[in-house]
Amino acid sequence: MKQIQFTKEALFDIEEITLWYEDQREGLSFDFELCLEVGINEIQRTPSAFQKRYKQVKIRFINRFPFGIHYIVNNEIITIVEFFTLHVRHLIG
Repeated sequence: MKQIQFTKEALFDIEEITLWYEDQREGLSFDFELCLEVGINEIQRTPSAFQKRYKQVKIRFINRFPFGIHYIVNNEIITIVEFFTLHVRHLIG
């Protein structure tokens, strides 16, 4: 199984999104984190299963939440580069 690593930007995205969801409703951030974990685990198991969006970057959309996990596969390492959505990002930032 390939190793997962995160860029600093991706870690910042996770923190920012999680805090935003918790501000919206108590416990919603926990739901987001569970769905995020499922998505990351699926990427780790089958990294080639998801569509390429641009250049080498692939995306796996998160269930129940309007975010995609953007990642790059290099040999035995999967790098999560960012989390992004167009229609909610302006509310968070």
